[in-house]
Amino acid sequence: MKSPYVKELEPDQTITGSFLVCSKEIRQKKTGDPYLSLLIGDRTGELDAKMWDNVAEVMETFERDDFVKIKGLLQIFHNRPQLTIHKIRLLDDSEVDFTDYFPASARDPEEMWRELRQFVAEIGNPHLRKLLDALLDDDDIARRYRVAPAAKQIHHAYLGGLIEHVLSLCHLSRLTAGHYHNIDVDLLVTGAVLHDIGKIHELSYERGFSYSTEGQLLGHMLLGVRMVDEKLCDIPDFPPRLRSLVEHMIISHHGRLEFGSPKVPVFPEAMLLHYLDDMDSKMECMRQLLAADRQLDGCFTGYSVPLERVLLKKDKYLCDGKAAAPAPQPTPAAIPRPEPAQQASAQPDLSAEAPKTNSTFASKLLQALQPAEPKPGA
Repeated sequence: MKSPYVKELEPDQTITGSFLVCSKEIRQKKTGDPYLSLLIGDRTGELDAKMWDNVAEVMETFERDDFVKIKGLLQIFHNRPQLTIHKIRLLDDSEVDFTDYFPASARDPEEMWRELRQFVAEIGNPHLRKLLDALLDDDDIARRYRVAPAAKQIHHAYLGGLIEHVLSLCHLSRLTAGHYHNIDVDLLVTGAVLHDIGKIHELSYERGFSYSTEGQLLGHMLLGVRMVDEKLCDIPDFPPRLRSLVEHMIISHHGRLEFGSPKVPVFPEAMLLHYLDDMDSKMECMRQLLAADRQLDGCFTGYSVPLERVLLKKDKYLCDGKAAAPAPQPTPAAIPRPEPAQQASAQPDLSAEAPKTNSTFASKLLQALQPAEPKPGA
């Protein structure tokens, strides 16, 4: 087993370990000499790393998506851990276990696959169910669907992320269709299963996560529509208008033209699919950032480009607030009442000589408060 993992690293320690090179840049110091700026990682997270010295000897010996063994010192820079590399060498694939380096869903892929097939089996529309079965019965599609990430970086960016995301949408589809009574739940669930199916070909995930050539040229929406069209060639009785609805849901699920959808949603199921997809991806993006944030001080994460904001680490914020909270004030019932003698002494002595004042109104008021003189013979 690999050791240490990124999440186990502590500041001010010299570490030796093996990591995946997630990104690699050769930059120049002010002197003109090269230095390496790397992002290294494993299944538990990623870490910024720099190599300042003896760079020319090693900078061409490895590339992105290679495995390397590193010795270096972990320090804190700008409130974040950064590894200063002293030594680095390329590792052969035979020296590593791939499962140590690529993040994966915590759920069992076979269990998720059975759950997905159950959602499809419960679809009442025979045409939609036949289309989904035709796609999911394809061995190559089934194999890829089990392991593909849902994205390269932004959300569910781990092995099994696609099917986990789709299952979440299937559950949300059932919940919301019960609330909005004009929704065709069979059509909505079909859209959930198919909206990102093109990602099994758009993304490359054999080593690191990147885009395939097809993904760069066409994108997952067009690839998804093409996959559906290929299967519909073997289902000649599929209603043409229902086919158009399915295809529209695939190409409109990003919701807006500037977000990559060639069409915006124009019927309720397509609109609902877009918002469920957007909500689920953003909630996962938040979860992932909060779990992986490397900011050491303060209650906020680093800036998230996809979310366009920093996030509050709520639990830390609440704990810090409890520690800094002032002592509670006693309730009125808990305040001891003075004894009668104390009460009497607490009253102002109106018989005492009134203080001198330059205010005519105040003088008259004080005179009025003096006890009345007893009448003669009283």
